[in-house]
Amino acid sequence: MNKTLVAAAAITLSSLALTSCGDSDASSGTDNGGSGDGAITMGFAQVGAESGWRTANTKSIQDTAKAEGVDLKFTDAQGKQENQIQAIRSYIQQKVDVIAFSPVVETGFDAVLQEAKAANIPVILTDRAVDADPSLYKTFLGSDFVVEGEKAGQWLVDNAADADANGDGTINVVQLEGTTGAAPAIDRAEGFADKIAADDSIEVTASQTGDFTRDGGKQVMESFLQSDDSIDVVFAHNDDMGLGAIEAIEAAGLEPGKDVKIITIDAVKDGMTALSEGKINYIVECNPLLGPQLMDLAQKVLDGEEVPARVLTEESAFTPEQAAEVLADRQY
Repeated sequence: MNKTLVAAAAITLSSLALTSCGDSDASSGTDNGGSGDGAITMGFAQVGAESGWRTANTKSIQDTAKAEGVDLKFTDAQGKQENQIQAIRSYIQQKVDVIAFSPVVETGFDAVLQEAKAANIPVILTDRAVDADPSLYKTFLGSDFVVEGEKAGQWLVDNAADADANGDGTINVVQLEGTTGAAPAIDRAEGFADKIAADDSIEVTASQTGDFTRDGGKQVMESFLQSDDSIDVVFAHNDDMGLGAIEAIEAAGLEPGKDVKIITIDAVKDGMTALSEGKINYIVECNPLLGPQLMDLAQKVLDGEEVPARVLTEESAFTPEQAAEVLADRQY
């Protein structure tokens, strides 16, 4: 997939002059679409509830929809692409005004996106991209996952001397990957690999999916530790897998953050807490609070306004000291 990013324009959140309707289930739509009271009707197909990040993302979308008077029809795909496609087709049948979804994986959505286009229902991608004809959706709102991976890799390059726990001049990294085929898993691995290539002493010795879950991260890390006693660094594609890795490392009698350095992505509150305690060494932020930008984009699209093909979220990165300073004010 072409990962060249289109420069994102700044988005200013504006109030939507809509009638409040509250949230509803995907099965509650009317045959003629919309709620009948002038409110925007949005069908949203979420990936699932696999992590603290996703929970915060869902809450942001639901809370903002309610506040802005958007009639939200929400579906949890439970991590299955077939469920997500079924939900999108249901939204098309209900003739919603706009469809938004965070794709489980990058590929396999061409047919249903064509169906939405044929029904003249605009589609907005959130959080994750798809490998499909860009004319099939209006815009993609989310993070630059490649850049997130690059930030993680650059931190390791910059701190390589401290990461060599075994003192043998090599830095052995194990990678806890996100869901196979998912955009953040693909892009974060790519960005990380690009940056660590600058230091020949850094090598990814094992890489396996933990499906973005804490249990998955724990199980994979347990397996890594059983087969390799020279692990210096863990790079987890999200906080939850990193937190699972911490459990496995502690159970093995090692000290996370010291005996094994840990780098994660997300910056949810549990992850930031572990970071402030020194159990994680560095976290790259991936902001889940996309609700305001999503509702604003939906209004603009339905008003016929031009919107950027790619809209980025503002994000940072944190050391343990920085995490301790901001932890009390974290919203997620």
